[in-house]
Amino acid sequence: MKIKFLLISLVAILSACSENYTPKPLGYFRIDLSEKKYQLFDSNCAYQFLSPKDVKIINGKNDCWYNIYYPLHDATIYLTYKMLNSNLASIIEESHKLAYDHSVRSDGIIEKVYMNEENDVYGILYDIHGNSASNLQFFVTDSTNHFLRGSLYFNTVPNSDSLQPVKQYIKEDLQTLMESIKWS
Repeated sequence: MKIKFLLISLVAILSACSENYTPKPLGYFRIDLSEKKYQLFDSNCAYQFLSPKDVKIINGKNDCWYNIYYPLHDATIYLTYKMLNSNLASIIEESHKLAYDHSVRSDGIIEKVYMNEENDVYGILYDIHGNSASNLQFFVTDSTNHFLRGSLYFNTVPNSDSLQPVKQYIKEDLQTLMESIKWS
């Protein structure tokens, strides 16, 4: 009886090990990016812009502050609006400081200047490389009355390699926002 049991166990063990097992390679999940479609977002404030159709725009802390939430990527662009009262230089300096506060964790910051004299819109897009908390920041202004600032945050631990495709995707949306903004 014991010999039968040992033979059956031995056959079962040897037949179980006959298949070659290979573990899955390390890697990241595939990120599906939707096709770009925009709609006009007309705020109750003094500005309007084109926003992606697949986002949720939520009221922020103040009346003219909004959060553009990307549910598929768990990312948010926080928009802050300020009326100018001869304080443009100090507000731009504050925005510049907020962007460069991320330089401690970043590999570099590239500034892209934007000007649209026809719509009276001027600004800078900060492209922050590396594992910083915020990957993209920007501001636009008309230099006399209006100032809009935005910053992108992902609700995850920053890993620039895995976030790069989504960052590039959202960067195109930010450029569209900056190019389409109109003051009321």
